[in-house]
Formats: sequence, C-alpha cells, structure tokens
Amino acid sequence: MHRRWILSAFAVLMSIVLAACTAATTQHPQTKVTSLTENTNTNSQLLPTRTAKRVVALSSLSADIISQLAPTKIIGITGSKLFKNELKFKDVPRVSEGQSPPNLEKILALKPDLVIGAAGFSNIPIQKLQQLGIPTFLTKVNNWESLEELTKTLAQKINADPQPLLNRYKTFLPEKPTQGFSTLALVSRQPILAPNKNSWAGDLLTKFQAKNIAADLQGKSPIGGYVTLSAEKVLEANPEVIILVNPPQGNSGVALLDSLKKEAFWQQLQATKNNRVYIFDYFGLVNPGSIDAIEKACQQLKQVLFAPQGT
Repeated sequence: MHRRWILSAFAVLMSIVLAACTAATTQHPQTKVTSLTENTNTNSQLLPTRTAKRVVALSSLSADIISQLAPTKIIGITGSKLFKNELKFKDVPRVSEGQSPPNLEKILALKPDLVIGAAGFSNIPIQKLQQLGIPTFLTKVNNWESLEELTKTLAQKINADPQPLLNRYKTFLPEKPTQGFSTLALVSRQPILAPNKNSWAGDLLTKFQAKNIAADLQGKSPIGGYVTLSAEKVLEANPEVIILVNPPQGNSGVALLDSLKKEAFWQQLQATKNNRVYIFDYFGLVNPGSIDAIEKACQQLKQVLFAPQGT
C-alpha cells in the first residue's frame, strides 16, 4: 500500500512537470515572468510582422485560443484529451498524441506559416522547425496576466480581435472579491505537495482572495511553484478550506481523499470538521489546459471560497 502511494505520488509529480512544460507553467521567481518568447531571427523585431494564416499549436491552451480567435486558421493541434469530444476540432489533424513528441513530418505536411509551442516542452521540435525556416513561437503561462498577454499576442499574429475573448476572461473572476478563507490546495499525499504563489494554481487562488497558506513558502521541490509540506505544517496552518486535485490519470481525487483520511492529523483540521474539503479537476486549476477548463475551475472556486461557513 505504501509503495503504491509512492508510485502514485510520483505519477502526480511527473504530471505536474509535464503540465509545467505543456502549459508552460514553469516558474522563475527570481526573474520577471515573460509570457512569450519569440523563436525567430534575432533581428525579427526589425522585420515587418506577417499575418499567420495556417497555425499549428503544440499546446492545448494555444490551440484553444487560436480556435476562439480565428477558427479557420488552426490547421494542426496537439492530441489533448480536452479536445476528444470537441466538435470544432473534429477534423483538425493531430500532430502529437499523449506525451509523445510532435511528429515533425505531419507538421511539415500541413505547410504552416506559424507553429506555437510551449516553453520547456516544445523547445527541441521548435528549434528544428526554426532551422527549416518555419516561423515559430514559444509561450509561457503561469499567471492570469500572462494568459491575457498570450491572447493579445496571438491575436496580433493572426490579425484577430482579442477583446471579446479578454472580456470573457473577466467574467470568470469575481466582480467584488472579499477576503477569502485560509486555503490549502494539495496535489499529492506522499509527499504532501501544494502550490505557492509562483504557479498558475497559486495565482488563481490569489485572484479569488483565498489565503493560500503555501503562497509565500519556498522549498526543495523539483517542481517550480510547488512546495512540500509536513503533516505538522498542515496542522499548524489548520486551513478552513482544502482543495484536492483530481490528477489527469491514475488515482482520482477521491482516492487521494481516502488516503488522507487515514492520516492522524486529517481529522483534526477545521476544514475536515466543517466538511469543507473539495475535489477539483487537474485541468483548469493546475494546468490551465483550455478556456473552458479555466472557466470551470473559476466557477468552482466561486462556489467554494464564497460559500458561508458550514454549507
């Protein structure tokens, strides 16, 4: 049992690492966050910007943004499970599946005039495409502001109006956020792993005025934006609300909850006593994934963080 949970926690850690790459949520707290990185000629800023008409997106978020801005311009996407039942992507070729690297031959066959990748994950294929003379672009999204900047920049590249989409984003956030509850988000049990303020999840909690007890903590976690906590630290913080993350594969958030119930400290927490433990989907909260996933996570945060105590 102990070995199974170690393996499960390792799977979650790897999922977050891949998410950090796929959704470009890699953090660099000591440097200013740059939402976008151009991967064209170093003198590209001196060249006139050409409007892209055939775009291949190697991250689900970029694919979704392009499809919302100009549906006819997205000609190739990553094989994300988020798009499995999306009719708008039914006939769009997949250039990668699961965690496999993008198929360069498939990309070249589509004759794109822009390929969008995710910093940290798409660097190698992007470099190869760049060497072949194909315009490329790397994205990095680890907070709400970088999501907005990404949308504006992609809109500029395909000559589309970003404002309707930016206006939609605003509807996701609370109009008049009030000071929220002390909150702890957990993505695994062994180790107990939580997002600090330098992650997409941590920034989202901040947007909802949640008092993220891990916000300002730094640790030795190999994953940027996440820290490991001891049971003693959790008990000391004693959060009013606990959010558990349902991983993209493997054991569900329910299984994580069941395992935590076996911990001696768990029943002593006020969130547990007041029945304020909630399960969120991995996409939207940990990995932005898609616009719909972000909206769903925000709707759930409104319900969880603005609900009266005892409900």
